[in-house]
Amino acid sequence: MSEHHIVISADTHCGADLLDYRPYLESKYHEEFDAWAGYMTTEAENRKAMFAGMERTPLEVGVDGDPEVFGYRNHSSEKRLQEQEEDGVIAAVLFPNTQPPFAPPASTSFEAPPYSDNFEHRWAGLRAHNRWLADFVSQAPERRAGIFQIFLGDVEGSVKEIEWAADQGLRGGVLVPGAPPDSPFEPLYSASYEPIWAAAAAHDMPLNHHAGGATPNFGNHFPSSLAMFMLEVQWWTQRALWHLMFSGVFERYPDMPYIITETGTAWVPDTLAKLDSFHHRMKYSKYGSESIFGGQAVEKMSLTPTEYFERQCYIGASFLRPAEAESARSVGVERIMWGSDYPHIEGSYPHTHEHLRLTFAQMTREETTTMLTNNAAEVYKFDIEALRPLAEQFCPTKESVETPIDYSEIPERAKGCPGMNPINQVQETAA
Repeated sequence: MSEHHIVISADTHCGADLLDYRPYLESKYHEEFDAWAGYMTTEAENRKAMFAGMERTPLEVGVDGDPEVFGYRNHSSEKRLQEQEEDGVIAAVLFPNTQPPFAPPASTSFEAPPYSDNFEHRWAGLRAHNRWLADFVSQAPERRAGIFQIFLGDVEGSVKEIEWAADQGLRGGVLVPGAPPDSPFEPLYSASYEPIWAAAAAHDMPLNHHAGGATPNFGNHFPSSLAMFMLEVQWWTQRALWHLMFSGVFERYPDMPYIITETGTAWVPDTLAKLDSFHHRMKYSKYGSESIFGGQAVEKMSLTPTEYFERQCYIGASFLRPAEAESARSVGVERIMWGSDYPHIEGSYPHTHEHLRLTFAQMTREETTTMLTNNAAEVYKFDIEALRPLAEQFCPTKESVETPIDYSEIPERAKGCPGMNPINQVQETAA
């Protein structure tokens, strides 16, 4: 019998349909939720009528042209399991993906702009998502690691939420929110968040930071504003790495994993080299602006940025590109976890097998197993032996993944995934 990979996606997304969040929301907010949900439903219907008869874009209609189908992929446990099995994936890390109560349109987390001062209700909406998530995970607990949300505006409440999530078995850990310059919150390097990091460490929770959740408001002047978002979104996520490094979070909590997801891999070696250089000049130079401005910050850092990264940081490498094979080795395959980005339109579904062959046929079996299975199992506490029977039934064999595939064999629809896009077979993108 051929040996099968145990394929774990370190990047998938889920969330309740809007009205289905109501039972998970504290009852004192129900009346206001009903009014808000009615308004949001009316707005959605108005937009639908406005664009009636017009050609829909892929972002509007989802992966196979039907917005209703795209919707069920967020919250139908049975359908998700079926589709993922058909695609060769049998376990997943779950990030949020739908609009929680009281959030603005197209928002999946509190920190997504535009910001408002309705903090109490927005935080209540995130707690509702967390409670829905706990139920969703419970339907397939061995196969799902749920990542829950906190709120930077309520540190004490976030600590309680971490304690609650630990009791619920949400082993995916904390989704660290962004705090860009136009945010109403203090930056992530603020000492005010120390209780959050301490609580996460005490409950053995990873810290997760995902692309898209840390950008400032780029405005609504299409197409330039959206272009700026696409050009800069990953950098705004990457910067949280040095915010936590240089504020001593990794120094104080050496066993707490930190994962940056969907920002690519090629940026890591050059960024770490630059951070190492700054760290050295801040710590050891007697003269110069680096030591004047940064000396106090690095004084208690016992490791270099590269050493912190190699000890406790990981990259959630969604749809890892073939051109990233060498950069993955430069980063260290033991630091990288593959992700499918299901159910997003740019994800590898439903052509994950072709994607895996395109990317991993050029890597060793050991390297592939490390990135598809072992790293995610270690960080998110998946039981590999419990997953093995499912893998033998649904996942591709190691031999098949090692079999090269010619780019001409990639289905046209699959080329919308960056991991199978022709330009990424030639050179690495800005990611």
